[in-house]
Formats: sequence, C-alpha cells, structure tokens
Amino acid sequence: MPLLCTRCGGTGLLNVEYMPAVELDGSAPDEWRAWIQAHPETEVQVCDCCGDGAYWYGIPGEHYGSDDPPGPGGPYAGNGGLCQCH
Repeated sequence: MPLLCTRCGGTGLLNVEYMPAVELDGSAPDEWRAWIQAHPETEVQVCDCCGDGAYWYGIPGEHYGSDDPPGPGGPYAGNGGLCQCH
C-alpha cells in the first residue's frame, strides 16, 4: 500500500504554494513539469524525496507503489531501500 510523502505533503512538489492553484487543478504531472520549466524564477520543483528532482519515481506524492518499490533494487536504493521521509 502506498504511503503519502511527508516531505511534500503528498503533492509531489516542493514549494507548491508558489504555483497558481489553477495550474494544479485538473492537470497532469507532465503539465506541472512544463510549468516549472517555463517558470524557472519560482522555487517550485519536483519533490526530491518522490523523485530525482526532475521527474517522479512513481505517482507524485506517494511512495512504494508498483513503480517505486522499496528495497535495494528500487529507486530508493541509495537510501537503504527506503524513501527519505520514511
């Protein structure tokens, strides 16, 4: 069962308060990344606990789903197999 990321509050983004809510409502993660790239002056970024800083390992804001399993073979291997907020 996936866990919500405590670092980003389950949003998948850091400093999300600097992103207009209209950009988040009904849009997909790829659109969020495009907005971030188009607005480098903001401090909004992909959560470094949920992903590599450029893209998410699995579902934004969640850990340990089918795309980002815990353990030495998963994306969290560099942190002992667990996400940073675990």
